[in-house]
Amino acid sequence: MGKIIDKIFSLKIEPKLIEPTFVLDYPKILSPLSKLKRDQSNDIVERFELFIGGMEIANAFTELNDPLDQRERFESQEKLKEKGNDEAQVLDENFLEAIESGMPPTGGVGIGIDRIVMILTGKTSIKDVILFPAMRNSSL
Repeated sequence: MGKIIDKIFSLKIEPKLIEPTFVLDYPKILSPLSKLKRDQSNDIVERFELFIGGMEIANAFTELNDPLDQRERFESQEKLKEKGNDEAQVLDENFLEAIESGMPPTGGVGIGIDRIVMILTGKTSIKDVILFPAMRNSSL
């Protein structure tokens, strides 16, 4: 179900997000490492993404630090992986051990500088703004 939601969003909504737009409160199935929304919703997590020019610029979420909840989500993700979902998370015992040791509340944001450069330069392909593809040996 999560893959379908993500695909519909990517095809129908994302291209129309031209002005800077924050999309909030994602389904838990799309963000297995995120903490549940504080209003105790069982299906929505604390996550946002910033879109500009029809593309994702930033992704942020509150890290889940409940080891029991995280283990359940990893196990659900493992089942999805077994069914062929190559984007599903793998069960990470080291991460679970770190959470069990008392991981403090944390959060993070990833900002795509390359995407910002695409907007500023009017490019539609990320390959036009990052250096390493141009440096690859063509025989590889």
